[in-house]
Amino acid sequence: MDVTELHSLHVQEAEPVEQLYRSYRTLAFSIAYRMLGTVSDAEDAVQDLFADMVGRNLDDVRHIKAYIAKWMTNRCLNVLQSSRRTRETYFGEWLPEPIVEQGEQPDQVAERVDSLSYAYMVMLERMTPMERAVFLLREVFEYEYEEIADIVGKSTSNCRKILSRAKEHAREYSPTASQDTDARRTLVSKFVTAFQQYDLEALLSLLSEDVRLTTDGGGKVHAAMRPIIGRSRVLRLLTSPKAFVALRSWDLSFTMVNTSMNMVYREQGVVKAVCCCELTAEQDRISNVYVIFNPDKLDHISL
Repeated sequence: MDVTELHSLHVQEAEPVEQLYRSYRTLAFSIAYRMLGTVSDAEDAVQDLFADMVGRNLDDVRHIKAYIAKWMTNRCLNVLQSSRRTRETYFGEWLPEPIVEQGEQPDQVAERVDSLSYAYMVMLERMTPMERAVFLLREVFEYEYEEIADIVGKSTSNCRKILSRAKEHAREYSPTASQDTDARRTLVSKFVTAFQQYDLEALLSLLSEDVRLTTDGGGKVHAAMRPIIGRSRVLRLLTSPKAFVALRSWDLSFTMVNTSMNMVYREQGVVKAVCCCELTAEQDRISNVYVIFNPDKLDHISL
């Protein structure tokens, strides 16, 4: 949804909302994407938010930012609750949709950049919807507990307990794991070169001992049903004839994915896979490799 589409809803009533759209679309998308983990659902939520505003009397809304945060958070909680069964029966591992940046920085980025990293998005998937909401509102968007309590309909003491539980899921996350540094770019480049050249010794030296490979095919593309853990097992899968031939036959480009340099694979211009690497805290080894094959999670990426 863009400003033109918004304006077409109700010409006279839409004008004030157009201004709000320009000012707060980034915030709305930032909340929705981090909550839902899907670009398409986040964009739908943003569209519904501003469409809902058209025709509403917003004169009594004293703090529009808080209004948007509350509306969007509760909308996302409803979406997550309704999609719970779908995710529970998802074929294989469910990974978030990646954001592939076309320019220097996507306009969707707001607040802490590290909270948009792919490793961060994967970490959020370990939380319940309510834990996720409270965690994001407090840790990323820096709302006070009283504000969070009003947004999610809980007491402040309950919100503190929910945040404490959420932080347990975040204990192993390291902000430096996906930070886009020169050291990270060099390591990822070496990893790709070693893979393309079938240099097993180099690959072994670049992977941490307990490296984890997670793939998401969604039942539409062949992928591992469960994460592959351990350097030798990951290497065995990466260098298997099927995976090795497919990945080497596709066109590879290094692209900013979720604020870090990662890999996008295309075949005749069509995105076939996105590969995101997470490094150790010291940024000297690769600790996680996430590969998204599911075409439904890639079709929003422009050619």
